[in-house]
Amino acid sequence: MKQVYMDHSATTATDPAVTEAMLPYFSEKYGNPSSLYTIGRQARRAIEEARQKVADLIGAKKEEIIFTGSGTESDNLAIKGTAFRNRGKGDHIITSSIEHHAVLHTCKYLEKNGFKVTYLPVSKDGIVNPADVEKAITPQTILITIMHANNEIGTIQPIEEIGKIAKEKQVTFHTDAVQTAGKIPVNVDALGVSMLSISAHKIYGPKGVGALYLRKGTPIEPQLHGGGHERNIRSSTENVPGIVGFGKASELAKERLPRESDLAVLRDSLIKGILEIGDSYLNGHPTKRLPNNANFRFSFIEGESMILNLDMNGVAASTGSACSSTSLEPSHVLMAIGLRPEEAHGSLRLTLGRENTQEDVDYVISVLPGIVNKLRMISPLSR
Repeated sequence: MKQVYMDHSATTATDPAVTEAMLPYFSEKYGNPSSLYTIGRQARRAIEEARQKVADLIGAKKEEIIFTGSGTESDNLAIKGTAFRNRGKGDHIITSSIEHHAVLHTCKYLEKNGFKVTYLPVSKDGIVNPADVEKAITPQTILITIMHANNEIGTIQPIEEIGKIAKEKQVTFHTDAVQTAGKIPVNVDALGVSMLSISAHKIYGPKGVGALYLRKGTPIEPQLHGGGHERNIRSSTENVPGIVGFGKASELAKERLPRESDLAVLRDSLIKGILEIGDSYLNGHPTKRLPNNANFRFSFIEGESMILNLDMNGVAASTGSACSSTSLEPSHVLMAIGLRPEEAHGSLRLTLGRENTQEDVDYVISVLPGIVNKLRMISPLSR
């Protein structure tokens, strides 16, 4: 049976060149990067080289990169760190209703600890209105955190416009760029952000390593206390192999970025073919979306059943965020764009990657109509 992986927003396979770069740091150059002897210095040098490569991917300075354990940790560090460090200046945070749970749950946690959070609505296409951001700012606002692109429906937010507002109002601005770095151009100065979160395993690097871009002069409170690693901002002995892999993945992502737009051709072919199925619709903005993201809803059936049937046909896909795959609740993102619960439950996310071909797209288009028809025939929701 043909095997097709179309869940690259959940994770990507580690690039063979990344694996090769990491291997010596498990068993040959295994030193603690804080040690003074030779293999310790080798590890430190490798971390700093990786830091430069990650910085280069997003147009940052090397010293502005803080390595973490994940994109989620980067979001937590940015949001909690800003909140607790600036509590004397204000207690108000602005975010959107379609953020990843790494942001939303962190904001909910802060609400329990006395902070106030404004959750901005989005349009039916999933776009935050910059004017809404400006209106929401008060003298107590200490942070704006709006994602660069949504992980479920792929909509790209007007971060540059929001960045200008944040700068004018002198409010710290964070964006979760886990889904955009390596897929579309990301430049911290052009975006006007003070902080930006990224993750290695979304760009063909290893799992368990992320980074927070922290613009020089941006005050945050460390969330881990210990030996003072990462400029006293994130204590913990560094994950040297993971960081080396992240650096190599970033280097490759920068080299291959011009070719990422080629995915948009496959994406559009996928959208065109699938929308020929009756009662199927595209979720998210038709053009302001990631080049690899296609998110659909199908009336009268459940997305989970589609996932299982696609899997039986060799296709790996998802209904939305992998981080919420065990939840029975409808997607908060799809609800936020105005879908009814039964519509949200009938959604399917297909996200393309480097190894996908037109043949893969054609295969999905060939098997999906039969699956949809079969499920509708046995669905109590069907007409």
